[in-house]
Amino acid sequence: MYSYESLKEFTEKIFVKMGCSAAEAKSGAEVLLSADLRGVDSHGVARLSGYVRLWESKRINATPNVHIVHQTPSTAVVDGDAGLGLVVAPQAMKIAIEKAKNVGTGWVSVKNSNHYGIAGYHAMMALEHDMIGISMTNASPLVAPTFSLDRMLGTNPIAVAIPAHKEPPFVADFATTTAANGKLEILQRKGTEAPMGWIQDKNGAQTPNPHELKEGGALLPLGGDRDHGSHKGYCLGAIVDIFSAVLSGANYGPWVPPFVSFLPVSDNPVGQGIGHFFGAMRIDAFRPANEFKHHIDNWISTFRNAKAIDGHHVQIPGDYERIESINRLKNGIYLLPPVEKDLIELGQKFDVKLN
Repeated sequence: MYSYESLKEFTEKIFVKMGCSAAEAKSGAEVLLSADLRGVDSHGVARLSGYVRLWESKRINATPNVHIVHQTPSTAVVDGDAGLGLVVAPQAMKIAIEKAKNVGTGWVSVKNSNHYGIAGYHAMMALEHDMIGISMTNASPLVAPTFSLDRMLGTNPIAVAIPAHKEPPFVADFATTTAANGKLEILQRKGTEAPMGWIQDKNGAQTPNPHELKEGGALLPLGGDRDHGSHKGYCLGAIVDIFSAVLSGANYGPWVPPFVSFLPVSDNPVGQGIGHFFGAMRIDAFRPANEFKHHIDNWISTFRNAKAIDGHHVQIPGDYERIESINRLKNGIYLLPPVEKDLIELGQKFDVKLN
């Protein structure tokens, strides 16, 4: 078990070794470790070596000039200058929040960025300002649209964070696929099969093989197949792709630069880097914040107390992650042996000790 602070310090030092400023290394490490803290192990330190690999291949600029290239009072397009997405995204979300402070809502689309960690972190930045936060990003083209054999979309997550008063906030953070690629990576490390409905092979048949993506297979949209609503998951992933990339000038669809090492980067890009989309909505732009939060408390408590199936209880989006954060801060974060080995080797490479 490793403490949150020790893993965060280790990650900061690796980012500094890559050339990030101390402030941006700290910001990036906080975003990355928020995944491990919230139980989203697929998007935390297990991905650290992936960022290093992208930096080594000159796909990540450690000292980006993140800047606005177009804006109105409520909107902006941000150029991430090929920066670490973990650094670019919080800066873009801050712009959305500032615009919401001024005119009620703020909307920011980002181009020329990289993988930004968990979507929920960025959406939750709005909570302390009595705002609703929205965060989404496109990602490595690993997903076949309904009835397709071609990989056209990413796992393209959506996150929405809504403040409450006495109750914990509502935080929905989910991929638009049945499972994110990081979940497959965890199964690969554990040596276990995937549930049916997660992946299809190169011929379009569902398979439990978690290595299938490297053999020409594809992830499936949320729903798994047409009979279970995969066309809806496909629609959600497409919306994220368009908002994040077609709107900003980033690469979209099959042209998105992949995070995974087994996919090539397109020789004919249609944009710059990968794209994100952020929104911030001031509650009092719609109704008094205290009044709204009173009713959100009522909504949350009513749903949480819904009569449950035997052996289960009804959760509110964000409950699991919040409880996991408390436990992991107290008891430490467990790393799977392959992840621990990977980090130790990364530390040796950069002369940084993993404590």
